[in-house]
Amino acid sequence: MSDDDFHTQYASALRAYMKARDEDSLAIAYELGRRALQEEVSLLAIIERHVELILGLAKDIQIDAPIALEFLLQMLVPLDVATRGFLDGTRRYARERARAEGLADRDKFRTALVNSLQEGFFVADHEGSVIEMNNALIEILGYPAEDLPYRWPHPWLVDQQGATQQQALVRSIGSTAYETPIRHRDGHLVWVTVSINAVQGSGSDEDVFVGTIRDITAERAFAARESAVLRLATAVAVAKSVDELLSITLAECTAAIDVQRVIAISWPAGEGEPTVQVAGEQSQTSWRRLDPWLRQTFEDARHQLPLTAKTVERPDNPGKAQGLVAVLSGAGDVALWLELRSPRWVSAEDRLLITVLIGHLSLAMQHVRQFESARETSLTLQRALLPTMEPPPGFAVRYEPAVPPLEIGGDWYDVLPIGDHRIGIVVGDCVGRGLPAAAVMGQLRSSARALLINGAEPALLLEQLDSAASLIPNAYCTTVFLAILDTESGILQYSNAGHMPAVLVGSEPGTTSMLTDAASVPLAVRRAEPRPQASRVLPPGSTLMLFTDGLVERKHESIDDGIGRAAAVLAETTTLPLDSVADAILGGLAPASGYDDDVAMVIYRHRQSPLRIESEARADQLVGIRHRLAEWLGTAGVPDELAGDVVLVVNEACTNCVEHAYCGHPPGTMALDVELVDGEIRARVSDRGSWKTPEVNPGNGGRGLILMGALSTTMELDCSPSGTTADMTFRLPDTAGRG
Repeated sequence: MSDDDFHTQYASALRAYMKARDEDSLAIAYELGRRALQEEVSLLAIIERHVELILGLAKDIQIDAPIALEFLLQMLVPLDVATRGFLDGTRRYARERARAEGLADRDKFRTALVNSLQEGFFVADHEGSVIEMNNALIEILGYPAEDLPYRWPHPWLVDQQGATQQQALVRSIGSTAYETPIRHRDGHLVWVTVSINAVQGSGSDEDVFVGTIRDITAERAFAARESAVLRLATAVAVAKSVDELLSITLAECTAAIDVQRVIAISWPAGEGEPTVQVAGEQSQTSWRRLDPWLRQTFEDARHQLPLTAKTVERPDNPGKAQGLVAVLSGAGDVALWLELRSPRWVSAEDRLLITVLIGHLSLAMQHVRQFESARETSLTLQRALLPTMEPPPGFAVRYEPAVPPLEIGGDWYDVLPIGDHRIGIVVGDCVGRGLPAAAVMGQLRSSARALLINGAEPALLLEQLDSAASLIPNAYCTTVFLAILDTESGILQYSNAGHMPAVLVGSEPGTTSMLTDAASVPLAVRRAEPRPQASRVLPPGSTLMLFTDGLVERKHESIDDGIGRAAAVLAETTTLPLDSVADAILGGLAPASGYDDDVAMVIYRHRQSPLRIESEARADQLVGIRHRLAEWLGTAGVPDELAGDVVLVVNEACTNCVEHAYCGHPPGTMALDVELVDGEIRARVSDRGSWKTPEVNPGNGGRGLILMGALSTTMELDCSPSGTTADMTFRLPDTAGRG
């Protein structure tokens, strides 16, 4: 045999051994060694060719090189025997053969041992690629050994960033252990504990990684189920609305079973469409606009057993559940849909958890529906006790019920016209909650309204209301702020029986004040002094707010801080339309969790009322017109110099009516209309006579129109056979009050 033939047979035998790795293929190496000895094949040539073969054959040099080395050693045994003598060589051969057989046995033993482990076992190279795994790990992952190696990042990773951080940690300190979710090949989620150690690879400076993986899905599912059930049972016990209940359900089921949306459907007792309520990923909340497949799912669910969850697959994705549907009532009128984030197989543990949750949700849903029905009834009663008519112009009213409690409160307001330009205003708060407080409130509101109609002053009204409160059980300590407003003059008379002070904000910045005068004890509380009374002139453009303590009272905070905050928010609304002021205040002062006490509120924005004077066109009427006009201008805050000009011009216009409108006829009527609009005074003087033709030479007269045009901003004169109208405007300076 030539050297080339020998090396060809050696290469073939080595390939066979690396593939089979059994004793028979290893024995061929010994025979090749004997032939090499007989044919005097160069030992160096054998080793050189061996190295070239390994470099060409090996998929992973660190694993394949030691295997090939066993074959080489077996081949070298006869050569070694020959060099040491026959007897010594025989003994060494026996030992080396036994050693080789022992190595093979240990390799088989190692493989059997690794595969017998209950935990998953793997080996990864220095790049993180998995190059070996046992049967337990194959079962956990669902990925077969035939596809090895699994290169980084591994296809089963869910949290790749976290796995990368753990890999860096094991490189730095040599080992790590952690819990993480992984994705089984069929798509379902598996929780595992991972333990990894770095070891020095044989024949290399690079580390390899050896690790174990243990499936803890059942343990986590049990713990999550117990925790989720406990949290859900605790949370839904205090839920006060279906929306709140669905939000709690979504939060718990998202963590436990990867739910992304919860939908509740309630069928009405009679005719009509079902009610749709959604938590999570938003969709249509109209029954007709829901996905037809989902509508049919709900209709079918009404015929399944209550309190049982059924997995539902979409027709276009069979074999994987899109979500679960359950009926929460024996009447089949409430159904719940739990939509999974991604279609998947639902495990027995998931089903058990959902079944337990459905039981708690059913009880909670009954509680919430009863609560909402009772609350709606209570609020209807509460509002029925409040004024039903629209408030007078310039007023806005609001009743805001508390969010968490069921019971209605004893807060009320009333705004009642009681004569020309006079409005009675009452805001009160009875002690306690529920129907007893509402009953007391209704009686006191009726009493206050009856007393207001009689026309008494605020202090006397509270004195009389004291007498009424003393005859009403549980009316003791009711607080009331009572005021009477003259909308024409802006004068507010008020008296306060232990209530929150009213807040007054002017039209100019920094003009906020509290109406703290005329304060006394609540109703039906013994006192030695009469009820006090105070008055305040409301500047044009100012805003007045009366309210109950629910607006400003907060736990662990001074009530003065709350009132100051309310005044600051009110000051920011001076440029808003009156209808928007109440919403802005309630929104600006609302706690994060909503108001925990009822709020009653009355808001008034004072606008200077127009002035109208109608009298006979006689000279003796001019003095009275001038006085009333000057008083109106003073109330409107018009500067004295401008007010004098307005009075002079209007007087000249009225004088023209007296002298020219009814010349040669009995005196008719003249009318003066004045209003404050958009920063200017608008005045109109009109009559029903015919204008007298001016004389050709008026002498000292005839200068009235020139004077009127010079002192006013604009002036227009309209003369017709049926009468004459003079329209004049006067621009207010920037520092004047605004209407």
